[in-house]
Amino acid sequence: MSDFYKHKNPHRLFRDKENAMIAGVCAGIADYFGLNRKGVRLVTFLFILFPPFFAFVIISYVILAIVIPVKPVEMYENTEQAEFWRGVSNAPSDVFGALRHRFRELNHRLEKMEAFVTSREFDIDRELGRK
Repeated sequence: MSDFYKHKNPHRLFRDKENAMIAGVCAGIADYFGLNRKGVRLVTFLFILFPPFFAFVIISYVILAIVIPVKPVEMYENTEQAEFWRGVSNAPSDVFGALRHRFRELNHRLEKMEAFVTSREFDIDRELGRK
């Protein structure tokens, strides 16, 4: 079996210790969903200010800090790969639609090259030694 089928999506929910303020939970959630870290932290802080949500947010944060694993250091080779896997997780139809469009463009270019190579003009250019 090929390595393609064995490769799993590396885009998972991790705690981001590199960009952490406390335990990296908000930074990890922001990275997973492609949100702004400061925005997620601000929303979390605003929920802490309201008495009905205070205990829930604190307990949830502690549980998530314990349960969610720390993000590996070298998870992606580049930012393009990270964006691709985030898209596969969050909006797979958009990612595969874009891939389908790219393959159609490549197929169209290949058809044009094939038409030129099989044309009489190509044969004449080749016989005359033109490139």
